[in-house]
Amino acid sequence: MQPFHNQDIGGPAQPLLRVSGLVKYFPVRSAQGRVQVQAVDNVNFEVKKGETLGVVGESGCGKSTTARLLMQLLTQDKGELVFDGQSVGSAALSMKAYRRQVQMVFQDSYASLNPRMTMEESIAFGQRVHGVSAREAREYAHYLLAHVGLDPARFAGRYPHELSGGQRQRVNIARALAMKPRMVILDEAVSALDKSVEAQVLTLLQDLKRTLDLTYVFISHDLHVVRWLSDRILVMYLGEVVEVGPAEALFTGAAHPYTQALLSSMPSMDPNHRTLASPLSGDPPSPISPPTGCRFHTRCPQAKPVCQQVKPQLSAVSEGHQAACLMAQPGSPWYVETPVREVYSAA
Repeated sequence: MQPFHNQDIGGPAQPLLRVSGLVKYFPVRSAQGRVQVQAVDNVNFEVKKGETLGVVGESGCGKSTTARLLMQLLTQDKGELVFDGQSVGSAALSMKAYRRQVQMVFQDSYASLNPRMTMEESIAFGQRVHGVSAREAREYAHYLLAHVGLDPARFAGRYPHELSGGQRQRVNIARALAMKPRMVILDEAVSALDKSVEAQVLTLLQDLKRTLDLTYVFISHDLHVVRWLSDRILVMYLGEVVEVGPAEALFTGAAHPYTQALLSSMPSMDPNHRTLASPLSGDPPSPISPPTGCRFHTRCPQAKPVCQQVKPQLSAVSEGHQAACLMAQPGSPWYVETPVREVYSAA
């Protein structure tokens, strides 16, 4: 059964998704009155066709908000999403058509399922909304259950509370695949699972990507998993993109001090290379009033006075590898002491 057909409109060279100037602020009340949390602030990146883009960063850096903006569960304050050459929400690509091609798997496998619907009904629901007959949707739901390793005869009629966490996450993956999407957003999709089940789900995701020609945006705090699964990695800090590049290039030659600190915090299996000191000191600044200049300068061991005044832009480190750091910009004021003092005093 092929109820939906997702055609490659722009050719393989065109990015599947282009994100430009994405901004999302949340208004909150405080002792100072009504202020705004700058959750996502001028984020730009691309997702290439057929790749897995890993997104990493500390809690509160804007990863999940970015995911919900990509899925359009939240509406951005500014910015544009272009999916395969077509602006999302335009006459050429309606929101309904976009959501047929982009699906999401959430972190909480239980909360994201309706407790009153069986697994069969949960998976078939999306197709029923888009006009597929009940019989066809049910047959395809059974096919997907088998595809993710769950016997339809045993699991189709069960409710969420009758399944384990790993089984529920497989159902969530099957539900995301029901619309035959081209891109799947995975927001901490394996972080709540134990390691044996996590390995099974990760292997399943790799198999599905290969057999169904999927593109993934994989958000996680587990850097080992991100390195194993991702083709490219995007690093976020305090609502901004600070580095993006091929996975191995980033892990072996990180250019931004924040990325270097993240990588040094990874647990090592070698007892001779244990982390004896914290790579970062202090808490992240408040997203309500982020620091001027480079937002990382308050915690950066390489910071100079100019970092408080000059906002770094994403600059090429090598082919396909960019970092938003003055140290990654040859000829920037960071490299020359006298211009640094002049810039600081002039400001």
